[in-house]
Amino acid sequence: MARLEDLERGSAVKGLVPDNVVTTVDVRWFGTAAVEVTYKDAGGRVANRLLYREDEPRLEVVERGARWSFDADADEFRLVSEAKRISLGYLFDPYLAVTTALVDPLPHQITAVYEAMLPRQPLRFLLADDPGAGKTIMAGLLMKELLLRGDLKRCLVVCPGSLAEQWQQELDEKLKLPFDILTRDVAEASRTGNPFDERDLVIARLDQLSRDEELQRKLQLAREWDLIVIDEAHKLSAQVFPDEVKKTKRRELGDLLSEITRHFLLLTATPHNGKEEEFQFFMTLIDPDRFERQHRRRGEPAGDGDASDLMRRLLKEKLVRFDGTPLFPERHAYPVGYELSAPEQELYEQVTDYVRLEMNRADRLAEVGQKRRGTVVGFALTVLQRRLASSPEAIYLSLKRRRERLEKRLHEAEVQGASAPELGGAELEDVTEDDIEELEEGDRPDAESDVIEERVVDQATAARTFEELRAEIESLRRLESLAASVRQKEGKKWQELSSLLQDRPEMFDSAGRRRKLVIFSEHRDTVSYLVAGIGRMLGRPTAVATIHGGLNRDERRRAEAAFKNDPEVVVLVATDAAGEGINLQQSHLMVNYDLPWNPNRLEQRFGRIHRIGQTEVCHMWSLVAHQTREGDVYHRLLEKLATEAAALGGEVFDVLGKLTFGDRSLRELLIAAVREGDRPEVRARMQQVIDESLDQRHLLDLIEERALGHDVLDQSKVQEIREQMERAQARRLQPHYIRSFFMEAFTRLGGRIYEREPRRYEITRVPGQIKLRDRALRAGPPLVDRYERVVFEKELVTAAGKPVAEFLAPGHPLLDATIEAVLDADSDLLRRGAVLVDPNDPGDEVRVLCYLEHAIQDARVDRDGQSRVISRRLEFIELGRSGDARQAGYAPYLDYQPLASEDLPLLGGSLTGDWLWQTLDERAVGYAIEHTSREHLEEVRFRTVTRVNKTVAAVKERLTKEISHWDLRAEELKAREAAGSRPRSNLNSGKARQRADDLAMRLQKRLAELELERSMSSLPPVLIGAALVVPVGLVSRLKGQPAPENLDKKDTEHIEHLAMVAVMEAERRAGCEPRDISTENRGYDVESRDPKLGRLRFIEVKGRVKGATTITVTRNEILTCLNKPEDFWLAFVEVDTVSLLGVTCSRPVSFSRC
Repeated sequence: MARLEDLERGSAVKGLVPDNVVTTVDVRWFGTAAVEVTYKDAGGRVANRLLYREDEPRLEVVERGARWSFDADADEFRLVSEAKRISLGYLFDPYLAVTTALVDPLPHQITAVYEAMLPRQPLRFLLADDPGAGKTIMAGLLMKELLLRGDLKRCLVVCPGSLAEQWQQELDEKLKLPFDILTRDVAEASRTGNPFDERDLVIARLDQLSRDEELQRKLQLAREWDLIVIDEAHKLSAQVFPDEVKKTKRRELGDLLSEITRHFLLLTATPHNGKEEEFQFFMTLIDPDRFERQHRRRGEPAGDGDASDLMRRLLKEKLVRFDGTPLFPERHAYPVGYELSAPEQELYEQVTDYVRLEMNRADRLAEVGQKRRGTVVGFALTVLQRRLASSPEAIYLSLKRRRERLEKRLHEAEVQGASAPELGGAELEDVTEDDIEELEEGDRPDAESDVIEERVVDQATAARTFEELRAEIESLRRLESLAASVRQKEGKKWQELSSLLQDRPEMFDSAGRRRKLVIFSEHRDTVSYLVAGIGRMLGRPTAVATIHGGLNRDERRRAEAAFKNDPEVVVLVATDAAGEGINLQQSHLMVNYDLPWNPNRLEQRFGRIHRIGQTEVCHMWSLVAHQTREGDVYHRLLEKLATEAAALGGEVFDVLGKLTFGDRSLRELLIAAVREGDRPEVRARMQQVIDESLDQRHLLDLIEERALGHDVLDQSKVQEIREQMERAQARRLQPHYIRSFFMEAFTRLGGRIYEREPRRYEITRVPGQIKLRDRALRAGPPLVDRYERVVFEKELVTAAGKPVAEFLAPGHPLLDATIEAVLDADSDLLRRGAVLVDPNDPGDEVRVLCYLEHAIQDARVDRDGQSRVISRRLEFIELGRSGDARQAGYAPYLDYQPLASEDLPLLGGSLTGDWLWQTLDERAVGYAIEHTSREHLEEVRFRTVTRVNKTVAAVKERLTKEISHWDLRAEELKAREAAGSRPRSNLNSGKARQRADDLAMRLQKRLAELELERSMSSLPPVLIGAALVVPVGLVSRLKGQPAPENLDKKDTEHIEHLAMVAVMEAERRAGCEPRDISTENRGYDVESRDPKLGRLRFIEVKGRVKGATTITVTRNEILTCLNKPEDFWLAFVEVDTVSLLGVTCSRPVSFSRC
């Protein structure tokens, strides 16, 4: 407890701000019981507060008056310094999310996160790279980086239902981000009634939100989100007409989500549907003012609003690895036609006739006011038709289940005595037209799709009377008997697959071993049939794995792992449950045993093997019975696709989902084929439509349209990114700096940790102090008492026969709590200061190592009413007695040593003077204001003002045109009203004038907001820590001992200069491009680029006088070497005091962990 009288200028005080120490700037008394305190927090913000006597119990003066006693324990000082640095790790490791995530990102992913998105404050962006580019990983890296920077706590991902588990799995496994899926059960079980307020990291299904107004209301009432990500954002569509816009429920949800978040990210591979006006309206989700709907006359082209600075689009054919090679290999597709046997043909005709008859009856339901029921019945019949094409097994079991279910329904209706039973009524009332649309689009999770589809196929009927239902049951019984007889024989389709698996050379490697193969089917019954058949054919049932919607997540993962990792498992048979979210690049061979009626699914299937990590040319075979009606259509389509792919390359597969056939989708075309395809003129017309749709010119138009507005990642940019990554790897915190800090801090705090396998550790006790900090930091599950294994290197998470390890990296609760525990216990040591010894300085001049933190803010305010900080830095500067200053590097204190306690009295007058005790703050802050803070502000201002100026110009242009349009429209309507003319719509002059006024207000408000963003200022720099650095030369001389190597500082500097000149010249002779960075203290002295290899070499230069027997390598140099051992070189240069004697350059081989 502190009394009010204890508060003086320059005191460090706890209790004024929760969980923070602030520095008093001024103290002003009001009588004897109240005082106004002006203080500065750790971020440099100045505020004031009125305190009374009753506030005294929670106040604590950490320091009174002047700081910098320089009496802190040096080891503890270095540890808390490292805790502070790691807590702001993103300032020192520019790709921190990459180094702490279990991913190896590619050039296009790095540029998306760190160049296109992360610098934007706030972020409102459209990421539109092609499918397979890894947009989920890019979004996850963005989340992780924002989280590590303290800029994200609450994040909502909205995606189609079928992708929710994939998002959860990817974010958890690869980025350790624990998202919860908002299911109906979770929403209903909410303790507070609002599930969005109870969770900070949430995944929600797009249609679940868009159709539930109550959930939307709860979204509006919940706390603001830091980031909302919408996947498959093209589904937030709207139809734009000259006089109106028709929004879907999904689009209305998108408008809501756009308003309740600070950062907003849209993901889609198809941002543009070819209609410019709809794309412009889509972009109003990102910026409604820049893309305000442009009114124009009918037939006039839409304006070209420039969206290039708000989106990024890269095509998969243009993506490359860091070595410049293409990321995706070639791909080829082959139609495999076969003819049905006579019994199969008869079954096909009989079932198709049944489907056609029932479809006609379903159409008539709409005429009697049962449109929903007709839609459900129609869907059930198309599923039956697809199962007919899939396998005898699938159609037999489907007919059998349908017959049994309808018989049961008939019996129930007869017992109830209904005159016209509501067949399919009560039991299917919960199946809506929206549900059917989701099923057709593939937006439902596969398990849910299976359940609903089975219910609909088994129960939906167009029969309205007992007689109609009995007749349908009799038809089903007859078809079931026919299917049973066909099922007992080996089918033609199976024979074709068997031949493909045994005769195609692609199925075997050069040694005759069977290659891994993926086989897709839409239907679970067919999958079971294939698993059994292929197992018998191969003679090993265990050689076949299976994935379908009936498996839970763990079962799917086990099947996936077996196929990927077990050499004995060579075939995976899967439904489209594996078509989304599972990566199968271990195989480059795929068979479509049956074909989906949604072409997007065909593209998704191919994308499972043709994806990042695939190195082989990919092959896809599609089995199709070409004499069936829908098979004829599909066979023609696949033949044309193969022909055009040979001419145009693999890009044709990327536009499958955009193909239309006249004014029909593929599904509509196939239904028409089923219903009318037996007529020759209809078949001829359909083939013509297919030929026209896959005409080379039309495909080229689609390919060019797909490429509209795409960005280019050229080789020079890739090389630039590669070099940036190499530099970042050399200075990264993970694993070596993190391990070194954690091992020391954890044991100091009372934890117990033991190495069990090389670089893999067991923690047997987590101390209570760390657990307490964890509970204060977050609301999730508490830390456990022990960890069976932890590692600091992502490559060691798994080890054969050993427990799976936790990956300790920034963001992991155990590491974060350990950092906070150290800071909480010892942060005052930074303000007290310590004395350190520089073992590499033979000189006499004492200097001060200063820890300077500074930030840039703009004029916007955050949710707490504070100005928003948009950039922050922590730098280490060394100041000399004479006023000279230099950058000290990223962690200079690690290279210094504690001063022996017995040596402290020897220093005496060397540690005195006003420059240390009275004016240190003033001198350090003055230097920062004049140099580092100014440079920081100019850098941020240039980047921000350039972007804001472009936005201002675009907003002014668009809204001014709209205001002029409505001004003119108001005058026209007013003149007509004065002339007595009746309006042709509900628009009058008053409404038009109001619209113009509203737009003018919007323009004024938006320009004011942009001006706040453009108005930036530097917060005053804050000196948060300092240490006296004493040269070892001074200590040696005061002890009467010779300086190391008997050289004074001038001799040492001269030798170092000669050594640098020699190494730079040697590198130039070798054809490299060296750069001297020795003054930047990065842990190496020369960065040398090898233009032949396109790689950087990091060279630490060690100049030594002739006859010297040792060299000293600092801790930072060792850790930098461990970070980049393949590219780090030590150059030994032997000189006498005036000339060069020899140069030796080699990779160090004896460094171990440090």
